[in-house]
Amino acid sequence: MRPSGLLLLVAISMSMAAPASTRPHYGGTLRLAMREAPASLDPADSSQPGNFAFRNLSRLIFDTLVTLDARGQAQPGLSSAWQVDPGNQRWQFTIRRGVTFHDGMAVSSDAVAASLRTANPNWKVFATGEGVIVECDAPTPNLPAVLALPRYGIAKRSGGKLTGSGPFAINRWDPGKKLTLTARDDYWGGRAYVDSIEIDMGKSFREQIIALDLGKADLVEVAPDQARHAALEGRRIEGSAPAEWMALVFSRDSQSADEGKLREALALSLDRESMNNVLLQGGGEPAGTLLPNWMTGYAFLFPTMVDLQRARQAREAIRQVPVWSLGYDASDPLARVIAERVALNARDTGLTLQTTNSTLADLRLVRMPLPSLDARVALSQLAASLGLPQPKFDGDPASSLFAAESSLLQSQRVIPLLHLRTAAALSGNVKGWQEDPDGSWRLQNVWLETGKP
Repeated sequence: MRPSGLLLLVAISMSMAAPASTRPHYGGTLRLAMREAPASLDPADSSQPGNFAFRNLSRLIFDTLVTLDARGQAQPGLSSAWQVDPGNQRWQFTIRRGVTFHDGMAVSSDAVAASLRTANPNWKVFATGEGVIVECDAPTPNLPAVLALPRYGIAKRSGGKLTGSGPFAINRWDPGKKLTLTARDDYWGGRAYVDSIEIDMGKSFREQIIALDLGKADLVEVAPDQARHAALEGRRIEGSAPAEWMALVFSRDSQSADEGKLREALALSLDRESMNNVLLQGGGEPAGTLLPNWMTGYAFLFPTMVDLQRARQAREAIRQVPVWSLGYDASDPLARVIAERVALNARDTGLTLQTTNSTLADLRLVRMPLPSLDARVALSQLAASLGLPQPKFDGDPASSLFAAESSLLQSQRVIPLLHLRTAAALSGNVKGWQEDPDGSWRLQNVWLETGKP
């Protein structure tokens, strides 16, 4: 690859991670409970939901070539440096030396290339010396941030066995029920503070809180609408910035100008403030955009207030008004109450929405976590998950992001409702708690006060 004035070179020192010998070792077992019950730990398994729990588990076991800091800036992971050819389509990543998988085998360029090909068959990935070359099917100027997504965690797949290179190795795995992880003494980024992590899966929020109160868990999840009450009862609650997104998504494009007016009437009828203050108990923020304001700085420009007068005017202009079915996830209690409130707000405008837990509905209530701390990657991933056209980014990053999101919203395929905060309840002996703005937990830095330094 020849040097060029247009060549973007990112070469960051490998010394950022402290050697294992300089990090304190506190020991002990951190006990977690979670609502999700994944059947697979494979980061490239598209059948697994992209929820917070799966994301946090994956990052304990699998490294990515690149990581994102709390500001969404790309930092080295398994790759110590990267560079791109003019055109932003062909990238080369240098693999960090001396890194091994949990079974002791070296993380080679061949292993990395094989893992990336599994995660994204549309890419052409080649092993080359101490690195890999990734050729995308289109210009991808933000590929480093894309590679920080959990699905691109580097995994070795052999004989039905899955092996990672992360700070913890799998000790016991009972799919959907129990996972026990053991800290690696030889982890390239420094040994984790606890000796092991035990995760009980498939536990309801109520079961988790009971386990915490009985001293059977050190860290549990708390529903956004229950966080305030849990704190008032004296529990230690830690929360993130608004990191989860809830919206109404139509199953198809608007077919006529009249249908467009009805969708506008529905959007204007929604009392997001009441949903947040009453139903969520302040566990989120009203949303008029896909991306939260802390990430973009422009979300406040999009209206979120109810306007029944305009909503009724738009509705009254249409003679024949269909009955829409509104689908929601029946296993999510919060989704049910939000869906019922949406239907109630719509009725005030003269629209009829029939709630259903069927997957075949005219529109559905969708809830998903913010996919990335990089705003462009987050918007692209959200659009892909919803079946919407991929946003196009041109020119200045801030203005192009605003234009791209505005275009998605103007399609009338999606009506944002709320941005939810994540919350966790911790026992008093859990120290060093860290959480990124997107709700990701940094459990490798947690330690237990009862352990001995």
